[in-house]
Amino acid sequence: MRLGVLDVGSNTVHLLVVDAHPGACPLPAHSHKAELRLAELLDADGAIGAHGVDRLVATIADALQAAEDKGCEDVLPFATSAVREATNADEVLARVRAETGVDLQVLSGAEEARLTFLAARRWYGWSAGKLLVLDIGGGSLEIAYGMDEEPDAAVSLPLGAGRLTAGWLPGDPPDQQDVKALRRHVRAEIARTVGEFARFGAPDHVVATSKTFRQLARIAGAARSADGPYVQRELSRSSLEEWVPKLAAMPMSQRAGLPGVSEGRAAQVLAGALVAEGAMDLFGVAALEICPWALREGVILRRLDHLPTA
Repeated sequence: MRLGVLDVGSNTVHLLVVDAHPGACPLPAHSHKAELRLAELLDADGAIGAHGVDRLVATIADALQAAEDKGCEDVLPFATSAVREATNADEVLARVRAETGVDLQVLSGAEEARLTFLAARRWYGWSAGKLLVLDIGGGSLEIAYGMDEEPDAAVSLPLGAGRLTAGWLPGDPPDQQDVKALRRHVRAEIARTVGEFARFGAPDHVVATSKTFRQLARIAGAARSADGPYVQRELSRSSLEEWVPKLAAMPMSQRAGLPGVSEGRAAQVLAGALVAEGAMDLFGVAALEICPWALREGVILRRLDHLPTA
């Protein structure tokens, strides 16, 4: 069957179309995305403004048309931290439902972490042993750990690259005192969670998902996305420690010229690097592997698990 998963994230609205059936690997057939950066469109009261809601409704309508054009039998729509934390979330969801017919399912942070973990577990299999999975989105950082398909621990922290950039790094390039303040904030937030994971012992394999980690790995020399999902890509903490001060000194225009960094994401890559470096340091991770599957694939896999096999 052909399924679409509609991900209303803090940075983008992304429709992923896959051909899938129970027991098989979902095969990507089409991708349709638009950058909205909802995490940066919240007003002083934490609400998504009228212009932002207008854009969201129009973008979802476009995605639905793309899903119809590509022959999707069903679309699985969900929203993450930007909508989840908006003070007018109920009004936004009601308007989306009224004008597009889409009933967006708002995932909790823990659900995000668990579904991303499921995707990583299926990608690497049981031989990977105890997995630690990190995911930096536009609005939040998800961390999950476990031996099975359901993690033993899963948390979501308000440390997304878009959120932090908008709230902490106004300059271009940012003021070094702002960078230092953000570094302290990030590490203090992550440190509160380390003990919850440490009691389960050291992981056998550490992986990361998300556009932010893929960009950081590419900057540090990993293979291009065009080389395909089966090429192993790694990111070391030592590489991050070298790149963070370089990124902090660059204006956005210069960051946009780095390998794998798009103009739309150039502003966020420094905040993302600070989160990645802090997480790897505090969890004692010298290097991690970039996982091609993430939250969207986790949503698809969970849906397939509930389909009848006969």
